Amino acid sequence: MLGAPKGSVDYAPNMRVLENFVAGAWTPIEGTGSIPVTNPATGETIATHPQSNAADIDRAVAAAVAVFRVWWMTPIPTRSAMMFRYRHLIWEAREELSRILVEENGKTLAEARGEMLRALQYIEHAAAATETMKGSVTENVGSGVDIEYIREPLGPFAIVAPFNFPAMIPLYFTWAVATGNPVIVKPSEHCPLTTVRLVELADEAGFPPGVVNMVLGDRTVVERLAEHPDVVGMSFVGSSEIAERVYKLTTGYGKRCQAQGGSKNHLVVTDTAELDKCLPNMVSSMLGSSSQRCFAGSNLLIYESVYDRVMDRFLAAVKVLRLGYGMNETTTLGPVISPESRTRLEESVDKAVAEGATVLLDGRGATVAGFERGNWIGPTIVSASPGMEIFDQELFGPVRCLQKVSGLDEALAIIDASAYGHTAAIYTEHGGVAREFRQRANVGQIGINVGTPAPIAFYAVGGRKSSFYGSHRGRANDAVDFYTDKKVVVSTWHIDTTEQPGVDPAFEGGAR
Repeated sequence: MLGAPKGSVDYAPNMRVLENFVAGAWTPIEGTGSIPVTNPATGETIATHPQSNAADIDRAVAAAVAVFRVWWMTPIPTRSAMMFRYRHLIWEAREELSRILVEENGKTLAEARGEMLRALQYIEHAAAATETMKGSVTENVGSGVDIEYIREPLGPFAIVAPFNFPAMIPLYFTWAVATGNPVIVKPSEHCPLTTVRLVELADEAGFPPGVVNMVLGDRTVVERLAEHPDVVGMSFVGSSEIAERVYKLTTGYGKRCQAQGGSKNHLVVTDTAELDKCLPNMVSSMLGSSSQRCFAGSNLLIYESVYDRVMDRFLAAVKVLRLGYGMNETTTLGPVISPESRTRLEESVDKAVAEGATVLLDGRGATVAGFERGNWIGPTIVSASPGMEIFDQELFGPVRCLQKVSGLDEALAIIDASAYGHTAAIYTEHGGVAREFRQRANVGQIGINVGTPAPIAFYAVGGRKSSFYGSHRGRANDAVDFYTDKKVVVSTWHIDTTEQPGVDPAFEGGAR
């Protein structure tokens, strides 16, 4: 068991009942009902996650409203310094946070450590507010008239995070806070413990009470935050179906919203791919983090001229993966998040077989000795075709598809026909083919010999079509634009400086 953090109350031995963080204090949740937070590898309940009611949510929003003007008027260098302090505290706690992440999410320890390094980069970019908050000015747009714009924060923002990156996505809040906005963070019900610890460290970093708030709950929290008159916007990451609903609900109240949805990413293997170098990347892309990430490769589209060779080598590489508990350093594939997720994945394979698909590698029914209660499903590779649900719809888990294609045109046609537009990648040593692919593939991120082209923190991230709803992507300067408004100021002055006391007329016009 993990040690109980400040954001919990011990009601019984080995039981942690979590609390909200409001106005700088951990606050018991009044709402009724709760769900267990379960270690997906052991099946053990490691915490109780109460459900906030409207009054719980309103208190958090009120705390954010109360501090907004104070935080806005806090000098930007001061806000930036707090962000650097926060970054230092998370760096010091990165191993602890990695282990919490493994316990509640099921990733391997190596994957959790990698997530923490990416999360730290978010804070580093947010801390550059002294640069990113600069405005712009043009002098003499008219006779004695200047025009400029300044960036202003807008007010309380809601940050709604999914389960699959319990450290990275909640830390979207750092851009909102660095630019002068207080936040209400809602972590996933499945994985709230990492966020609890992140909020504790934010408090330790010295952010004023009310700047960083956290509210636990289910979709009713999201709905209340979306409709609350004092919440000015929402950043959401989740499935495409829910992202669309959140975007329409939030913008329907006249608020800003960036809603990142799901994906069905295609990896194209051409006849010039350097398999010895690219194969480990393909396997990592398609099965890293148990395929529970929006950048995961979903469908491997292989040129027919090399199909048999690539398929054989790919399957052999996948078979080497070691299913197990993430705390074991030899584990390379962890469990999926819940029993329901495992069942849904297994049923998707059953349906695909009924539709004519062929199972090339079957991970259904997998077990791990000593962890029989875990949510295990081994790598499952299926030969499937467009039009099959398993090929077309997002599957958040290690069930992946292979498909033979005649060449680049057919591969691009499949990508273009997808309802998703998140990511696509190509493995080729032909520069012209790579250039054509990057221009024609209708997605938000392109990988060339990189199966998981996840942008680093100082680049924006987001897809197209049903993979993203909004006008500003997440992270980097797009985040600064999302969390601030450009106020334009046009000015002129009517005082003749030559008549002002203490002004030497000899200086007029630059004369000396």
